[in-house]
Amino acid sequence: MVTRDTRWPVGTPCWVDVSVDDIPKAITFYEALFGWDIPAGGPEVGGYSIAHLNGRIVAAIGPKMGPPGTPSAKIKGAGGQLLAEPMDVMSEGRMAIAMDPAGAAFGLWQGANTAGVGLANEPGSLSWNEHMSRDFEGSKAFYQAVFGYDYQDMSGDGFKYAMLMVDGHEVGGIGEYPAGTPEQVPAAWTAYLQVADVDAAVAKVTELGGSVVRPLQDTPYGRIGVVADNHGASFALITPPAA
Repeated sequence: MVTRDTRWPVGTPCWVDVSVDDIPKAITFYEALFGWDIPAGGPEVGGYSIAHLNGRIVAAIGPKMGPPGTPSAKIKGAGGQLLAEPMDVMSEGRMAIAMDPAGAAFGLWQGANTAGVGLANEPGSLSWNEHMSRDFEGSKAFYQAVFGYDYQDMSGDGFKYAMLMVDGHEVGGIGEYPAGTPEQVPAAWTAYLQVADVDAAVAKVTELGGSVVRPLQDTPYGRIGVVADNHGASFALITPPAA
């Protein structure tokens, strides 16, 4: 378990939220799935609602973002584009939404009163973040230019994958889709949320109106299921191996 009340090191994935058309509907889904407490956000924040677990911030639900803005800064220089220009979120921090050259969207957060998630690597909280595309080398070059990542290559026969490294610590992964992946599958970041029993959690997702995106599978890092919520937003569930 990791708890934190100060800013995460630069380049560390530190936040997860979902943008939906119906915030109350999404709140009902995620409270039932993870046991989160999600007070509805007021009109001054567009209904943006912060999820808590055991009194600590773990995620958020918000409205869909507005029209694209103008590219700028390191993201533009590295070949990406800005979808939402940097903006202040009251006194909580400063954010922007961008897209990398492969077409995967991601957010940037400069914490102030809210440093980021306050709980990680615990059931009901963020456990891992992973970027997959069809351009492994190009995507690595982009994120290194923007965030200064080092990489620990894990590639082997038939697959390409590397760990994102910040100050010698693994903070996420970046890989290339294997041969045979359908062309309609877009480049994307996937958030992995830890659960105590991934099979039970996947069943709960479907009970709540979500769906299974990819069948459950066992990996050296745990049992994983990729699902979509009741708005079609996908994420992964993981139960790590027993210690």
